Amino acid sequence: MSIVLQIEHVNRSYNGKPVLTDCSFSFEKKGIYVLRGSNGAGKSTLLRICALLEMPDKGDISFYSSGGRLPKNIVLQRQISLVLPKVGVFNRSVAANVAYPLKIRHIPRRDVIRRVEQILELVGLSHKKNQPALTLSSGETQRMGMARALVIEPEILFLDEPTASIDDENTLIIENLLKTLKQNDRTTIIMTTHDSGQAHRVGDHLLWLKNGRLVDDINKTDGD
Repeated sequence: MSIVLQIEHVNRSYNGKPVLTDCSFSFEKKGIYVLRGSNGAGKSTLLRICALLEMPDKGDISFYSSGGRLPKNIVLQRQISLVLPKVGVFNRSVAANVAYPLKIRHIPRRDVIRRVEQILELVGLSHKKNQPALTLSSGETQRMGMARALVIEPEILFLDEPTASIDDENTLIIENLLKTLKQNDRTTIIMTTHDSGQAHRVGDHLLWLKNGRLVDDINKTDGD
């Protein structure tokens, strides 16, 4: 299985307090990686660094395709998407919100329409495509945010607590969506969640941030 993302010796501190310390891991193509850890462990920080929204103090982030290591400008254009706990909403229709990433990438209008319709059907919002996005419920807004992230067909999708503040019905819809996504051969999902049940329901790989480092065994310590 090929590596799509590699983090090497990443360090990040805030106000002199270390959050990530010599953090390294290789993410392989396909499946769902779930990052867990205590509050303040650095899960969101690591996700933002991996999504190139924040720079580490030290260390390196590398993305790969079949042709080798990718330049970061290419990665930002088409390889990755990030959904934050609070989705930004434009005062336009649901369809226009989802279409935005395609329009700024100058995708032809016919392809924009087709891809927006496909992705809205996938997240269960086709019937609300012409509705003002600001009138959606919090759960529907989160699903719209996922649609906007997925419409560019990213190779890596980052999700930061995707169901933290939504109702059970929308949580179930999103979990089923994640299970559907991991069946395709293209998208690797890296997500954080506070919900241990959810982590086991959707995750293929459970990882832990412990003492600033990413480990794949909760019982693992520096002395082991």
